[in-house]
Amino acid sequence: MDVADVLVLQASYTNPVHAEAIALVLNHYAQDPMGGGQPLDADMLRQLPGELAKRPHAFSVLAFVGGEPAGLVNCFEGFSTFAGRPLVNVHDVSVIDKFRGLGLSQKMLHKVEEIARQRGCCKITLEVLEGNAVAQASYRKFGFDDAMLDPSHGRMLFWNKAL
Repeated sequence: MDVADVLVLQASYTNPVHAEAIALVLNHYAQDPMGGGQPLDADMLRQLPGELAKRPHAFSVLAFVGGEPAGLVNCFEGFSTFAGRPLVNVHDVSVIDKFRGLGLSQKMLHKVEEIARQRGCCKITLEVLEGNAVAQASYRKFGFDDAMLDPSHGRMLFWNKAL
């Protein structure tokens, strides 16, 4: 694949091409075993870009290869009380199967970092499944590492409670 065929950009939630790409790639991710293995509700997917647009601290990065939607990173700005500055939490990272191996996750994460730096953020955070060695290798290659404050207390864990 020619590098000139790869386009990475910050999505515009009001652009119908971008909105369709977000839904397509996110649904692909949801159907992957690392995303839960189930498709997302079609109505929710249609409404998602509009819902994201209502949130000023949300942004998404898309990758297109040869004009086809190929990758997505959804992010939300948070705040570090320890640093007194904003941070970016990477919420979803997905690359369509046929485009894997092209370095798209690295390219999209570089765009996320560029946006985070423009926003004055102190760090980028993300969660990754313990069993997702491929994603972990990609994140480590980009410079992410296990989060911990004091090694004697171990790694930080990500927990949730469904509502």
